Amino acid sequence: MRKKLILPIIGVAFAACLGAQSLTDLRCEGMYNPLGIDNTQPHFSWKIHSQEAFVQTAFEIEMASDATLLREGKADVWKSGKTTSPQSVMVAYKGKPLHSRQLYYWRVKAYGKQGVTPWSEPQRFSVGIVEGDRLQGGYIGLGTGEEKAVMLQRDFNLRQAPAEALLHVCSLGYHEAYVNGRKVSDEVLVPAVSQLDKRSRIVTYDVSQLLRAGTNHIVLWIGSGWYKKRTFKAAYNGPLVAADLDVKVGGSWQNVMKTDSSWKACESGYSDTGKWGSWQMGGERMDARVMPADMTDASLSAMNWQEAQTAMVDAIEATPQMCENNIVKENIVARSVEQLADSTWLIDMGKVLNGFLEIHLPALPGGTEIKASYSDHLQADGDIFDMQSNDFFIASGRSDGDTFRNRFNHHCFRYVKLSGLPVKPVRSEAKALRIGMNVDETGTFVCSDSDLNSIHQMLTYTMDCLMFSGYMVDCAHIERLGYGGDGNASTLSLQNMFNVAPLYMNWLQAWNDAIRPDGGLPHTAPNPYSAGGGPYWCSFIVQAPWRTWMNYDDDRLLHRCYDNMKLWLTYVDAHTHDGLLGKWPNNEYRNWYLGDWLAPRGTDVTLEESVTLVNNCALVQSYNELIEIAAYLGKDADRQEFEQRRERLSQRIHEAFYHAADSIYATGSQLDLCYPLLTGVVPEELRQAVTNVLMHRTETIQKGHLGVGLVGVPVLAEWATQSRQVDFVVRMLKQPDYPGYLYMLRNGATATWEDWDNPRSYLHNCFNGMGSWFVQALGGIVPLSPGYRKVSIDPQIPQALDWVRVSRETPYGSIIVHWTKGKQGTKVHVVIPNGMTAVIEGKEVGAGTYDYVR
Repeated sequence: MRKKLILPIIGVAFAACLGAQSLTDLRCEGMYNPLGIDNTQPHFSWKIHSQEAFVQTAFEIEMASDATLLREGKADVWKSGKTTSPQSVMVAYKGKPLHSRQLYYWRVKAYGKQGVTPWSEPQRFSVGIVEGDRLQGGYIGLGTGEEKAVMLQRDFNLRQAPAEALLHVCSLGYHEAYVNGRKVSDEVLVPAVSQLDKRSRIVTYDVSQLLRAGTNHIVLWIGSGWYKKRTFKAAYNGPLVAADLDVKVGGSWQNVMKTDSSWKACESGYSDTGKWGSWQMGGERMDARVMPADMTDASLSAMNWQEAQTAMVDAIEATPQMCENNIVKENIVARSVEQLADSTWLIDMGKVLNGFLEIHLPALPGGTEIKASYSDHLQADGDIFDMQSNDFFIASGRSDGDTFRNRFNHHCFRYVKLSGLPVKPVRSEAKALRIGMNVDETGTFVCSDSDLNSIHQMLTYTMDCLMFSGYMVDCAHIERLGYGGDGNASTLSLQNMFNVAPLYMNWLQAWNDAIRPDGGLPHTAPNPYSAGGGPYWCSFIVQAPWRTWMNYDDDRLLHRCYDNMKLWLTYVDAHTHDGLLGKWPNNEYRNWYLGDWLAPRGTDVTLEESVTLVNNCALVQSYNELIEIAAYLGKDADRQEFEQRRERLSQRIHEAFYHAADSIYATGSQLDLCYPLLTGVVPEELRQAVTNVLMHRTETIQKGHLGVGLVGVPVLAEWATQSRQVDFVVRMLKQPDYPGYLYMLRNGATATWEDWDNPRSYLHNCFNGMGSWFVQALGGIVPLSPGYRKVSIDPQIPQALDWVRVSRETPYGSIIVHWTKGKQGTKVHVVIPNGMTAVIEGKEVGAGTYDYVR
């Protein structure tokens, strides 16, 4: 019996306590206290925490140029007044004009029938260098080669220690900044990626607490990273950096320091060994004879300083970075150190990861070279698989030995092979530093089945490793590219598991910068060189903004990408023949023309019929989303055109690829059947027949296994979620042998692979599209409106599970669904946070805790 009871738990759901309301998780532009945003019209968000259900009916925001003024109620920038609105997500600023390089403080309170919250704690943000303003400092470097990491320094004087100070740094390549011997942040591999032949990123730091009256000292340490001639046609022979330091004195902001010819420069002892191409990411050469032992004056003065070179870089626009930076997320001590041969050692970190090696080596004669080779797996003979990923450590000869740590390059590895080291390294002194973006995890899952728990954990860990530097890569070691296909395949899962709206702001800017005048798109962005893919890859410019809007109620990407979405369609039209999108040519920025990719053995994804079907279904999926986007943006003529395009294309796909005798589309593969079902291509009267064939062929041909690749996994997961085919998916996930996730796990996987068997990469963004199914199917948490303001709670109960507990942190708060099977049926426990409505068992309810039995 489906519906038995739905009842708020009186006295447990929310205990009445009027004074316990507060506003939490306050954000500006989707980030905590961001410095250097790229616009003067910011958006503010907050969550309402209370011990009773609180329905916001109005809000009030105050903003000031000084924190003290704000606390004293003297908001000199904006007073919204009591504004009638339930909105608490991405509330637009409507005050007087804001200005470049300015720091602002804000607070908010909410009104409701239950009372009014206290003012929130003051938050802050700064406007970056925008609206015609430019960095006053010019680009400087050393010009000794793109492989050399360079240090630049200068002294400057301040009459008094400033109350507030902002350092703006724009590097072509990576940078680290130090003020008076202290690193200005714990972030690594800064800035985020960009299309470096068109755009660089300005990162702003608060250095107020590092400055002093009198003489101050600043060091900028830079490495070339992606900024190379072969990737982005670098105009300079080495990394470059430009910087300004602004301080607030006497209530006004002043520039007190900038990069120019007065700076000194020197080689730092670090150099890049990679060409930054496929299988050519390389590593770093670290010469401890040259590297400073620390950032003290004594160590720095011993280095070989010379005049810095200035450089003109006109073609690259410097704009503020709009996402979080990378941090060290996990410090992993080596699991074991074993000898492979004379002076050769194998270090095992216990799991594959993306990050740095930090190792202390004993005293060695000066100039001794140790080679560190990195790999994500071992060969049958126990040696590492050679991934052309190497560091070289050059000993200083100091009696206390040397510590080496990556700085401007990183590795994907589990194993490190040290060659040329005559003594065994100390296990506790060999560490892996796992890096990733500083974002919140927003989705949790646990159930009665340990296999499903392990799969979910593996998917989550893999994505956490592969999102860094403002994009999501295919892998961190072979190509390190932001493929649109991999992005489409993982976005729904990633956005269910992490708060990554700012990541997509940065990544989609690269897609906007990479589009060609004729509407042609590459398969990766940033786009340093030609890479493989197909139309599904290019449709990322439509799908990613739409999903970001749906998951976060953040519409900025709809506005920023809409014109280029339409421009891409003109390119699609140019390669459409007889009503169907056909193969477009390879060129200098893009190659291949794929349908699915890396499906299991026995599924031929290269057949032309399947490739053409998949790519045209991807186009229908784009039209489905463009219809909603155009309607939201008030572009009714476009909406009507997209509806017409969708209907014509859907009909043409059905005519061209449906084989009535077998009730299949194209080759009858899992993807060739579920993609037309997902996109609505299949006429209503045929849907059940096609579904039945999909089930039958999965059982007889695939033997109950997954039969899809990169494109097919998320399509199958989303179709199965919408069609409530939960037992179908559970059966496939529970298969212990090839192909499947359990096959990976039972063969030692600690992250998902690039292929279902014998992969090149053991940490890869290929099959992570199943992650959303755990939340949306087993948890039944599906948004009905952008940002989950209205949500459906309808968990799917498979035969094989006894209980499931899922949480999903939304822009309004955490949804919890916990169901347990019992003698009387399935007991379902649901928590809905303030600001949301939910449809539970056909009834629309507000915030509260609900229990019912199915």
